[in-house]
Amino acid sequence: YLPGDIAVTSLSQVDDRFHSRYKAKSKTYVYRINTSNRSNVFEHRFIYEYGQQLNEDRMRAGAELLLGTHDFKSFCGNKKMKKSTVRTIYAIDIERIGDELKISYTGDGFLQNMIRIITGTLIEVGDGRKNPDAVMEILASKDRAQAGYTAPACGLRLERVDYGKVVC
Repeated sequence: YLPGDIAVTSLSQVDDRFHSRYKAKSKTYVYRINTSNRSNVFEHRFIYEYGQQLNEDRMRAGAELLLGTHDFKSFCGNKKMKKSTVRTIYAIDIERIGDELKISYTGDGFLQNMIRIITGTLIEVGDGRKNPDAVMEILASKDRAQAGYTAPACGLRLERVDYGKVVC
């Protein structure tokens, strides 16, 4: 009874107490940005039509500062978050494919809108509005207003969830 855009590729039995969200060891999200001034008519529902070139080297420098375990309160869209905002980002990979920038984020978990806010911040680094070093100041401030804008949802997709070894 799944919708047409979801497919089952494998199946395994797990303990009755298994929880798909809380048992995840890591999650990988991909954010796609079209930097061309021409819209991608076939992909426009699945890509952010930014329409300007971005400096990937500057973006990589800013992204590198986000790796590791930090308090990501500045990158959380929920102002009333009562639980811990500490998360670990294992990797942020930025890849150019023609006019598209593909940013892959892998971490132990992500806060509400965290990837979209980080992406907006990296875009501001890539277009020169912010310096790459500003990322550390944003983290330290624990103030959402210091981070970049929230990039639109259309470019974001969940790519993978890893559970490690699942014991039945």
